[in-house]
Amino acid sequence: MTTAIERALSEFVSALVKADGGEIYVVSATADDVHLHLTGTCAGCPGATMTRERLLEPAVHGVAPKATLKVTTGWRVPDGATKID
Repeated sequence: MTTAIERALSEFVSALVKADGGEIYVVSATADDVHLHLTGTCAGCPGATMTRERLLEPAVHGVAPKATLKVTTGWRVPDGATKID
C-alpha cells in the first residue's frame, strides 16, 4: 500500500507542495490508515488544511478509498518517514 500511496503523491501533489516550499513524508500507510507529514514552509501554515482537503485526501482516497488520513505538520520529520520526491 505504501508504494501506491507514494506513487499517487509523487505524480502530482508533491510538485505543488514543493512549489510553495513544502515537503511531504509518508509516515505509515495501510489500506485502513495513512499518516502523512508536511514540513518545510507547510509546517504551521494555515493553508495546510486546504492542502489536506484539496490535494492529499483526493490522492490518497484514489488509491485507498476507505483509509483514514492523518496529516501532521512540523519541522521535525517523524522517525522512519519516507520523503516523497
